[in-house]
Amino acid sequence: MRPPRIRVTKMIADVMSKNNKYVVFNEQGKEIANGWEDNLGNLVDFTDSFILFEKGDKFFTVDERLKEIAHEWKNTVGEFRNAAGHIVNFTKSDKIYTRDMRFKEISHRWI
Repeated sequence: MRPPRIRVTKMIADVMSKNNKYVVFNEQGKEIANGWEDNLGNLVDFTDSFILFEKGDKFFTVDERLKEIAHEWKNTVGEFRNAAGHIVNFTKSDKIYTRDMRFKEISHRWI
């Protein structure tokens, strides 16, 4: 019996804007993916695991291939604070909310 296939993901080492496209690079400096800025929105931040974009009234997280992981309304999550690893922090109503890359709340604390 064969072992199950495991999807090997590439680490996101850099994201840059070039010729109206966002280009994603891995740790060896090789291009993983690219996508039009108009389709993706404004780059907010990235970690080795995901990229966060803002477009209109929503935040979007995408993987290393620029495929959408999740999206959420800005007025639901609040103002972006920072991203690290698999989490992203937002500030809303005098609290800091820690959410995973699918915008599920992990914790919150008073500022």
